[in-house]
Amino acid sequence: MMYISKLPKLLFILLFGFTIMTACGSTPADSDDDDDVEEPTDPGDDDGDDPIPVNPYKAPLYWSVYENHILQPDDASNYITEADFEANIDWVEENLKPYGYEMVAIDGWGDVSQYNQYGYRTSHSRHWENDYAWWANELQSRGMNLGMYDNPLWINMSAVNDGARIKGTNIPLANIVNPDEESKWFTWVQVNKEGAEEYIKGYVQHYADMGIKYLRVDFLSWFEDGYDKNIGDVGPDRPTSDYKKALKWMREACDENGIFLSLVMPSLNNEAEMEQRYGHMIRINEDVLTGEWHRFSELQRGVRRSYWSQYANAFDGYIYWSYIAGREKLILDGDFIRLNTMTNDDEKRSVISLHLMAGGPLSPADQYNTIGNDLWLYQNEEMLALNKDGFVGKPLTNDPNDAASQIWKGQMSNGDWVVALFNREDSPQTRSIDFQEELELGEAANVRDLWAHENLGAMNSFEAEIPAHGVRVLKIVSE
Repeated sequence: MMYISKLPKLLFILLFGFTIMTACGSTPADSDDDDDVEEPTDPGDDDGDDPIPVNPYKAPLYWSVYENHILQPDDASNYITEADFEANIDWVEENLKPYGYEMVAIDGWGDVSQYNQYGYRTSHSRHWENDYAWWANELQSRGMNLGMYDNPLWINMSAVNDGARIKGTNIPLANIVNPDEESKWFTWVQVNKEGAEEYIKGYVQHYADMGIKYLRVDFLSWFEDGYDKNIGDVGPDRPTSDYKKALKWMREACDENGIFLSLVMPSLNNEAEMEQRYGHMIRINEDVLTGEWHRFSELQRGVRRSYWSQYANAFDGYIYWSYIAGREKLILDGDFIRLNTMTNDDEKRSVISLHLMAGGPLSPADQYNTIGNDLWLYQNEEMLALNKDGFVGKPLTNDPNDAASQIWKGQMSNGDWVVALFNREDSPQTRSIDFQEELELGEAANVRDLWAHENLGAMNSFEAEIPAHGVRVLKIVSE
């Protein structure tokens, strides 16, 4: 079956004995300065496949239930209560919605005993009074949306045993199950069986009919590669054609219904050739879990692996994969944010700044009763203007081991430059940028600090000592 209860130390347990973690594989690519990095060739150009499409979306701003589950006891029923869910929705509506956060999303936990006649999940928990359709309507009435976590490749075996048939057909759900497949934790759709396409697309349609516009699909590497770095083999290593078929069907159904498709735990094989073609957004690091600076920047820093996640921390992931991101391109997702786990405001500003500089989502998991005094960081309208504009910046190099990767730049749609000078190190560091050399500005330009909300005057370059784990974010406007 499908839904999971996520536990510390990357052990996530499903109601029916499922577990979660990491897996994947990929082919390394050369790293170089941003201006010199060769853009990836369209994987559809030479093999007759679908070309990389234009991405009509910008990165979402939304709240996730993630932290609530992480902080609960380590058992298989640590779902968010409906009372806590509503309390957080009230808090989001009052404090974040005015700044552009217009979605509330569930995540991997939940009770899979609630399903309809086609085997599609209908509610978060049998202990909730209201189902997903009700909450989707409630959020819409408040000017927000419900974001859904699910994988249309998961099959609920209780529904199979109940004799469910695939929606719109007379095909038994059992027809797309392989009882002999040795897979841990999940029962996967067999994509080459009759009824598979109808089941997958019907699952997307099931949520679309509720008005849901965001689908977060997890454990993709387990389906594609059948490997987990902590567990080992978790299923078969499937042909790329099977993975492609599954993603293609999801994307077609999402496009038909105006749904944003977020791909989580993708292998990103062959420089993310399949994910570029069929996803709107991809995860590029391991789960945030306990939060803290270590997981954001230091976890296996600078190490590229041959399995999910190729880079363990968000900083490395954003740096390396920056070369495939951009306006109307695939969006990079550095996972949820738990500001309340960071040590100081320097770290907190860096977290917000990197997500926005990379064109990624801001997805706070801090809650109404854990946020403390950190709300202002999510409410900085000068920084949020980057997201509103669809801004996507890039580091000076996509090599995470090069200090130049801590300097990011990019242009707003009106031509204004935004530069971020990060310091990932444990001691103060001097960072600088020459406007003529890096931004091709021939004359002095007006500089504004977007966190200090302060005009710094006309300059040809900028240099500053950045505190440990800190950042300066500048808007540079030509006179």
